[in-house]
Amino acid sequence: MPQSSNLRGIMAMVLAGITFVSCDSFLKLLIANDVPPLQALVLRGISATIWCLGLLTVMGQLKHLPKAFGFWTLMRALAEVFAVTAFILALANVPLADVTAIYQAAPLIVLAGASLFWGEHVGFFRWLLIGLGLVGALVVAQPGSAGSSPYALLALVTALASAIRDLLTRKAPADAPGLVITFTVIVAVLAVSLINTLLFENWTPVTGKLALFALGAGFFVMCGHFFVFMSFRLATARSVAPFYYSFTLVAALFGAMFFNEWPNVTALAGIAMIIACGLGVLLFEKRGVKP
Repeated sequence: MPQSSNLRGIMAMVLAGITFVSCDSFLKLLIANDVPPLQALVLRGISATIWCLGLLTVMGQLKHLPKAFGFWTLMRALAEVFAVTAFILALANVPLADVTAIYQAAPLIVLAGASLFWGEHVGFFRWLLIGLGLVGALVVAQPGSAGSSPYALLALVTALASAIRDLLTRKAPADAPGLVITFTVIVAVLAVSLINTLLFENWTPVTGKLALFALGAGFFVMCGHFFVFMSFRLATARSVAPFYYSFTLVAALFGAMFFNEWPNVTALAGIAMIIACGLGVLLFEKRGVKP
């Protein structure tokens, strides 16, 4: 795959990190205002569906919607259903930066899958850099600290399911627009969340403020799914997987800015490790090296 394409894929993954954490922040605001977690997913899903259908209409891509319901596309969406359900339950009980950091096991799972199923060359130094990045992410989360929670283990479920989702990206129809594949994921998560909230939760009335939070969450989750899909379509897994760690950096920043969850000195050391590993991978890409 051309070097320029890999760099575009890396940029898409960084944008995915920014937009997904923006979505998670709006979800946390919904939950902080006494909206049950599964209802928050439903509100986000309704918003994202409206945003996505609007963009598909404007871009003239509605004709491609049948491609959104192929077997592999639906399997990819099902993996996301497991990922997001585990994540929202963790997010309701664990600080944003912590649950996001533990989720960062996903790059290692993606690389293992890419090597095993796709025969993609990874190389010792790239494994080393990504392993160090994972250590940095866990240092940020500090799972052994007093602030840890058993709910944080759900983030590992999210990591596994997200990795499966991304590994299935190559099975998506090559001629299907990224926004169409995004629509499949949005609708699948919305349908399952609606069933679950009706079964297990009491619905909270939606005020104007909550509706605005839902609109923000829906817009950013749509963008996040689009960017993460495009990153694996544009680039090799070994190039983009390490930049999952950008999620941790953005989550730590947003946690401090919006939720007063400031990283301590240990967490800052972990953040420095993540940045160093990401820059190392980026340096290899710019030089066209396969470490």
